[in-house]
Amino acid sequence: MLDDSLLDAPEALARADLHDLLRGAAEAGARVRTALRHATESGLTELKPDGRPRAVLIAGPGTAATGVADLITALAGTGCPVVRLAPTGVAPAAGALRWSLPGWTGPVDLLLIVTPDGTEPGLTLLAEQAYRRGCTVVAVAPARTPLAESVDGSHGLTVPMATSPTAGYGTTTYGEAESRVGTSQDPTGPAQPDPTAPAQPDPTAPAQPDPTAPGSPATLGRPGAAHGVPEDRGPLTSPHHDPPEAPAAAPGTLWALLTPLLVLLDRTGLIAAPVDTLQKVADRLDDVAERCGPAITTYSNPAKTLAVELSESLPLIWSEGQTAGMAGRRFAAALAELAGHAALAAELPEALPAHAALLAGGGIAGGADGDDFFRDRVEEPAALRARVVLLRERPADAGGLTAAPAARELAHSHDTPLSELEPEDGSDLERLAELIAITDFAAVYLTLASGSRS
Repeated sequence: MLDDSLLDAPEALARADLHDLLRGAAEAGARVRTALRHATESGLTELKPDGRPRAVLIAGPGTAATGVADLITALAGTGCPVVRLAPTGVAPAAGALRWSLPGWTGPVDLLLIVTPDGTEPGLTLLAEQAYRRGCTVVAVAPARTPLAESVDGSHGLTVPMATSPTAGYGTTTYGEAESRVGTSQDPTGPAQPDPTAPAQPDPTAPAQPDPTAPGSPATLGRPGAAHGVPEDRGPLTSPHHDPPEAPAAAPGTLWALLTPLLVLLDRTGLIAAPVDTLQKVADRLDDVAERCGPAITTYSNPAKTLAVELSESLPLIWSEGQTAGMAGRRFAAALAELAGHAALAAELPEALPAHAALLAGGGIAGGADGDDFFRDRVEEPAALRARVVLLRERPADAGGLTAAPAARELAHSHDTPLSELEPEDGSDLERLAELIAITDFAAVYLTLASGSRS
């Protein structure tokens, strides 16, 4: 059951946000900028490859790695085969997962490894196997982890994963966070410490990661003060002491892993993602954070509105366009992993025949026996009705062939409610970033207001 009142109570949302999911969604733009800096410092922007790889292989655990592979596949199109290496193992734990290269992998192929952890022995073994075959390896992982050291030791390239730029600061707004990292000056001067008070940590000093705990929340929370925090972007949640491990679908992780790879693949000519375009992507993510932040009321907040609409329904996420298809699949995965909310994703026009029977069925029974005349109807759960969420990568007035009118007609013919998201004009990456950001915020609000992660 969704608590509508919680959505318009920023302080209550902050208390319920044990994983700092709202902070992660709001900092997506800052993650892109930090990742760009790491890519530049690693030499990716000056790379001069001999040509395109024969195939790109992508390996990594969790929803974020799946999203990276899905997005690169959509952007690469027919220019180069992109193969995601799915893990095997007896459990999803880092130590139990294993990856293996296809038999045809060789020196003309490129292996990309992405992980927010870096302690997976299976990925270290995969990098060593690729080195023996002469395959080029590039990894995006937290610095000073076993995987990073292994790839560097095998003549590969490791780009440090961009971490949260505001972790370790007890701030509640973007402007306050920026003042803590020294981008704003206090005209009154620094406050004098009380000599009788116990020593307190310096809030202006960057939080030091624990090198003995790779992949821990402390390791994932190193501030990126070089870029600061976008100014006056709305309230953020307050960090919690010893927070539980953030889920793999947490907002921000995708862009931290993806951005350096976009720089690399742009240099190889496989996709078009120049640095100035990625800067615009960061700006678009910041704009969405302003529109969808926790201080913005539900009636004018597209993410909160979508969360309310989906709370008592089975979302049928229909997408049109390759990049929108990736956003739809990620949205469905985030709803399941974060909110525990089932959703079905499909691309138009195939979604119409695939989900027509669901629409014709009206609703999914709540579990009660319809033949039991004496059942308690007061406490009987309501039927879960379908709701169509239409994601389009281009505005309606962009022209071209579209199945959107047929989708609307099918939904309305079965009295099925319909929600639509269309990004503003811009490059393919900018439009995709807007769709991902809005749906990420919606998944987080549904998670918090339904108590799934509190």
